Amino acid sequence: MTTSRARIPRGVVVLGLVSLCMDLSSEFVHALLPLYLAAGLGASMLAIGLIEGTAEAIALIVKVFSGVLSDAVGRRKPLVLAGYGLAALTKPVFALAPGLGWIVAARFADRVGKGIRGAPRDALIADITPPDVRGASFGLRQALDTAGAVLGPIAAIAALAWFAGDFQMAFWVAVVPAFLAVALIVLGVDEPERRAPGQRGRRLALSDARRLPRAFWLVTGVASLMALARCSEAFLVLRAADVGIAIGHAPWVMVAMTLVYAAVAYPAGAALDRGRGPAMLYAGVAALATAHATLALATGAVAVFAGAALWGLHMGLTQGIFAAMVAGHAPEDLRGSAFGVFNLAGGAAMLVASGVAGALWDAAGARAAFALGAALALLTALALAAARRSLARRAPP
Repeated sequence: MTTSRARIPRGVVVLGLVSLCMDLSSEFVHALLPLYLAAGLGASMLAIGLIEGTAEAIALIVKVFSGVLSDAVGRRKPLVLAGYGLAALTKPVFALAPGLGWIVAARFADRVGKGIRGAPRDALIADITPPDVRGASFGLRQALDTAGAVLGPIAAIAALAWFAGDFQMAFWVAVVPAFLAVALIVLGVDEPERRAPGQRGRRLALSDARRLPRAFWLVTGVASLMALARCSEAFLVLRAADVGIAIGHAPWVMVAMTLVYAAVAYPAGAALDRGRGPAMLYAGVAALATAHATLALATGAVAVFAGAALWGLHMGLTQGIFAAMVAGHAPEDLRGSAFGVFNLAGGAAMLVASGVAGALWDAAGARAAFALGAALALLTALALAAARRSLARRAPP
């Protein structure tokens, strides 16, 4: 493990720190926003599910266009900077917004920024990383990203207490790490020359999709089905409040989830480099099914925190591995597009999952929403078994 970490390029580490800062800011907002929407603005569970699902779907759909654009122009960093910059600019809006419309607009704009930066950033990591530490590199970035997600809810809880329950004042704290992330990109990220100058600006066509191999489409299909089984993490916070945890303490479930996520992401990525990726995915889908079942049956804080921890285990075992698999199976000049397509499929699945979960919660209660997630996770396990041989093959350098 020490050897792999030493060989991970400096640019990957800096991009990981950028992700840490921005995720601290975004998860700070994310930890408070469902409670603010429900308790402060009176939004229904269906409305929250649709807002969160649409926001995440926007981010993932925009990745298609930014990924294709980064392939076409042969540059990643300008789009990465634009995406993080837009996300930083939305953070003051949460503190200044006079009503629900402004909050929703800021949330959507923030996710547009995430979409702009996501595919080019992942493609840039693939561009600068040696193939034999690709899993570890994506795992490290994911671990640092998730460390920010751990710090975000903790900072949100502290800020909400400091400002005596004033959500809008608390939102101002999220502004600082967001702008620090932008500064790190400007000062610390260099882009390699990926393509001869004469080849830049070439036109991409839909026919280029035929150059994406079957293994890429299998990875995308399994990951999308897994996203369909996983609704927005906002429902973890809402479930905590639902079983009686005080609103000011409910974001601690996000801390529990992300602590496990951060701890698992790097070792899981390194396991992919040793040829154990499919085993990590099997364990991840089992963790998701168990998380949903635990949350469905929860009657108190202990079960909710256990479900959140299992949710984090699932994320740590799967998300970095899927990214590394996409990077490994996509042609170098189509990596941005491949990440975009991968995330478009996941975005559509996430939108459906969050909307259905919110509607089912309103109609039949939290248990029904999480029970459906458990059933879909078991379906994902069957799909994973069907694609086992293709996924077991080591991705080409």
